Amino acid sequence: MHVLTVLDHPDPSSFSAAVARKFMDGAESAGHSVELADLHAEGFDPRWSLADIAADSGATAVADVAKEQERIARADAICLVFPLFWWGMPSMMKGWVDRVWSWGWAYDQLDDPERSLQRSRSGVLLIPAGARSDEMADAGYSAALDTAWIKGTFGYFGLSPRRLEVLHGATGSAKRRQSLLERSYQVGRTLARPTSDEEAV
Repeated sequence: MHVLTVLDHPDPSSFSAAVARKFMDGAESAGHSVELADLHAEGFDPRWSLADIAADSGATAVADVAKEQERIARADAICLVFPLFWWGMPSMMKGWVDRVWSWGWAYDQLDDPERSLQRSRSGVLLIPAGARSDEMADAGYSAALDTAWIKGTFGYFGLSPRRLEVLHGATGSAKRRQSLLERSYQVGRTLARPTSDEEAV
């Protein structure tokens, strides 16, 4: 498979960047080819614009959006890596989702609200978070993220199967962080192949 990893973090020495590298190392060890979209390093503009709206209505896609869509077209699997930020995505990743996965290219709710226009791709989110798993579960945040991202957004992306891996304790000890990096490597090494909607559970 060809695996696209999309990273949102301004610091190339961040833990999130290390997670992305480890995931890609794992994918390569399993025989996959890898590609990195480092949104900050590449200067992606996350701002939704009138040009994006025009593209939704049939105009030519904005150049930076077209570049990202070409990357996605090459990919059989997609991994998004970003730190949990106010219980959601940081602005760069949110803007990438908003602009790149556009109406008429990724989905068309008028024809079939539950069906993506994209072919099936395997998908995984690797999300470093400082909070403990029990804290997030008890407060309802884990269920909320699963509903919003796994049952919602990434279904429109055509990601199947799709997997959410919150890397709890990412601000913890060196030993804890090393274990999370190893987990990221294993997620890449064991990345599932795409399944059709009919095959997905």
